[in-house]
Formats: sequence, C-alpha cells, structure tokens
Amino acid sequence: MPNSSTIQLDLAPITRHLRAMFGSRLLLAAVHHLHVFDELSAGPLSLSEISNRLQLSERPAMVLFPALCAMELLHYDDAGKLRITELGRYLTQDQTPNLTGYTGLEKDDLGVLEMVTRLRNDGPLDASEGISFVKEGEGPSPMDDTKLARKFTLGLAGRARHLSPIVAANISKREGHLLDVAGGTGFYTYEWLLNNPTSTATVLDRPAVLAVAAELLDEFSRSGRPGADRVKARVTLAPGDMLTDVIPQTDILLAASLFHDWPTPTCQTLANRFASALRPGGELWVHDAFLNDTLDGPLPVTDYSAQLFWGTKGRCYSRSEYRIWFTQAGLQPTSENIPTQMDYGLIWARK
Repeated sequence: MPNSSTIQLDLAPITRHLRAMFGSRLLLAAVHHLHVFDELSAGPLSLSEISNRLQLSERPAMVLFPALCAMELLHYDDAGKLRITELGRYLTQDQTPNLTGYTGLEKDDLGVLEMVTRLRNDGPLDASEGISFVKEGEGPSPMDDTKLARKFTLGLAGRARHLSPIVAANISKREGHLLDVAGGTGFYTYEWLLNNPTSTATVLDRPAVLAVAAELLDEFSRSGRPGADRVKARVTLAPGDMLTDVIPQTDILLAASLFHDWPTPTCQTLANRFASALRPGGELWVHDAFLNDTLDGPLPVTDYSAQLFWGTKGRCYSRSEYRIWFTQAGLQPTSENIPTQMDYGLIWARK
C-alpha cells in the first residue's frame, strides 16, 4: 500500500557523507594504531581471538570489525573466523605494492588519535566530552542541561520531521494509547495521532527536552494540516527517567533511535521494562538503523555505529540482537523488516 515514503526524497546520501568521517577514523585506527591487518596477515582468527590480542572489549570490537567487513577489507570464512580479503592485503606491510604509506599520511589526525583512545578505553577518557553521552542509573543526565538539551533536540528535529510521517504510516493503526519513550521532539507521536484520530499518546523524556517538544507541538498544531489542530489535546508530555521511573501502561510503545545509545546489558533492561509497560496484546516498535544479522555491514550503518560509539554508550545492533532481547523480555518478535529512509527501518514485537 503506498505511503509517504513513496513520495519523499530519501536524505540518506547526506547523512552517509557525515557518518563516513567516523568510518574513516576506524580504518586509520585499525591499520596504523591497532595493527589489525598485520595481526591477521599470518592467518584468520576468531572474533574473540583478535579482540583479545588487540585488548578490545566487546563494544569496540563490535563497532570495528563489522565496519572492516563492510569495507570489504575483512570477511568471515567458512569456519567463522575473520580473514583478510584480497583488497585488505593492500593494507599489510608484506604486500607489494601496498597503501600503508599513503593511508599513513592521515594517521596522526586528531580525530583518528581520539578514536584510537576510545577504542582502547571503550569510550572517551572523560565522559563529559561526548555531546550526546547519556546518563546511567541514578546519575545526572546531560539532557538536564537546558542549553544542551535545546541544542541537541533541535539538532535532531530535521531528521525527525522527515522520518516521522513515514514511520507513523507503518506503525499499527489502532485505538488506544501510544507511549513514545525518549521521544525528543515528539514528531513521531504527533504524526501517529494524525493517522489515529481517536487515540491518545504520551511523550516521555527529560523536562528540558519536553520544553522544546512543547514548542514544536504548538507549531505542529498551527500547521494547518487536516486534524493537526486536534492533536495537542491528545498528547501528554510526561517528564521521567526510563531507566528508573515507573513506565506508564500503554498499547503501543515506540523506541525510536533509543536502544543504540546504550550498552547491551542496558538494552536488555530497557526491553524488560518496556515489555512490562505493555498491556496484553500491546506492541513494542523500534525504529533504528540495523546491522546485518551476519554482523558484516551494511557500510552506512557501520559508519553510523562508529558515530554512536564516539558520542554515546552504545552502537548499532542487528535485528537478531533486538529479537533476542524481545524474546528474553517475554515478547513475541515478528519477522517483519520494514524499511523507512535514511538507512533506518522498523521492527516490532507483540505481547
């Protein structure tokens, strides 16, 4: 059935160029500082073997090696071990000719050196250096800072404005309540309510973020779009902490660009908390950029994963990883993989 995605220009080329910077830093770190290709030049190694040799913990390894596979420099062989590709051989010292000298011209770039530090440390040495570095547990959130929350939320607003009609068109249409957790601008909620005129919704986020969402809701309500003037009365902007506060019961819970901010154990905790908030028959929807289940790409997503690694506690995950969390939370994952735009997609599970 046609929806908004058939008439909107996909803006992925713009974000791909932005995120490629982080993939480039990964490549230079791998070649000239971690010496990945020299380690593998003698023969293939398992992911755990190469990670141990390089002293990389789980998250940096799961950012770095999918990226090198997506660049077609490494691949998994039939035994499940990482092996250098024919192309990747040109980044080893024993290949003649090779490009190690050429790529080495950029190896001391400050961004590359900082990427090396973050790979070895699993994040910045000073957590405050990450612009979107997120809170954990009872600690303070950067999004409680009024100026930072406003800058960051408005920075994400253009992406949300573009994607939200496409996402809303693909999420279930039903009477009931939608809870948009860490909803930011609220655009996904506002668009869903346009498509579901008898339903209600809650946007849950930090108070400083919701102050911006309230302004954008006022703007949305005055847009002149059919039904937009009736959306505001059906939206609740609820301040809260999704990690510690009671999550209100709902029929649909939307987690858009949310899980990717967090390490794997926190993702499972969030899945458990979201599942508990769903009423029987409820649905958990995730909108995000997903790695291949084979953890070897695609390149735009591994670049994005590197960007997330740079500024958050998370990375991009595969659909398989999400579905494991859903199952362990007592939900029933569906097999649907719904593409949206800008290298994102939707998956969902029901209770």
